[in-house]
Amino acid sequence: MRIGFIGAGKVGFTFGRYIAEKRELVREKTDGALCLDVGGYFSASRQSAELAAEFTETCVYDSLEQLCEYSEIIFLTVPDGQIGEVWKSIKDLDIRGRIICHASGAMTSDIFSGITEAGAFGYSIHPMYAISSKYESYKELDNSFFTVEGDDRYVDKVCSVIRALGNSCVRIDGTDKVKYHGAAVFASNLVTGLLAVSQELLTQCGFSAEEAQRAIVPLFLGNAKAAADRGTVDSLTGPVERCDTETVRKHLNALSGDERSAYAAVSRCLVPVAERKHPDRDYSGLIRLLNGIGEFNYEEHDGNTQADEGNGQEDIHDHSV
Repeated sequence: MRIGFIGAGKVGFTFGRYIAEKRELVREKTDGALCLDVGGYFSASRQSAELAAEFTETCVYDSLEQLCEYSEIIFLTVPDGQIGEVWKSIKDLDIRGRIICHASGAMTSDIFSGITEAGAFGYSIHPMYAISSKYESYKELDNSFFTVEGDDRYVDKVCSVIRALGNSCVRIDGTDKVKYHGAAVFASNLVTGLLAVSQELLTQCGFSAEEAQRAIVPLFLGNAKAAADRGTVDSLTGPVERCDTETVRKHLNALSGDERSAYAAVSRCLVPVAERKHPDRDYSGLIRLLNGIGEFNYEEHDGNTQADEGNGQEDIHDHSV
């Protein structure tokens, strides 16, 4: 199966090199029944296509017609906003029997309108991995989970190709695609936003930007590894896990604006995790605090608030972050 890439950006570079390096493995794993071949690239930027072809030791196609003629799988590795337009530019070519794919996390194969009439089959194929580098990301794709959505005709075949590459693969329904992508964003991009907030708060405490970065790295990596190794419930620590309402209240009073809103929103997401870890613990006071920002200002409460809000659990003095 020869694969042609339309678009020579980070995703095109990464997928092309990854597949090219796995050709022999795929052939061995399938006893020669499946042979993958990266044919080459076409791009609006000839220079980008040439660089991608050089990186993958493939060729540059002179036209979309040429790419479609020589490719059994046509991969549209262009930005989401360009997928529809690129599809329109090839849908009237001879693409009968071709498998047409894009790599958008949020979009479905429905973007390929009229594909049945064109005699082709459409799929969205997405790795749960943040591809950030043209030249390096392919090295990290081995452990990535892939999702596939699209036409029933060849969906099992597409999944088998991905598994032959050594990756896990799950088929999802098009109606779940946006929610799926939201889940991926929670585990990736939004984490970056929280790290940026943390760094900014540390600089407000007197850290230099470089010191803030160095201080956060071991905390972040240690927590991420614990969550990956032991799961979110067993790895959870910190004031929400301890039901330390007073510390959470102080944090909220020290923050403002988006930082305060983000702290409260993410803490509310942590409460069910903490409840699963400590089913005998009463988090109702903490929940009231998180749901009523402004109503529970620390300065407006006396020293008995701590007991009233469900604090004072047995390990409250274990001040893990």
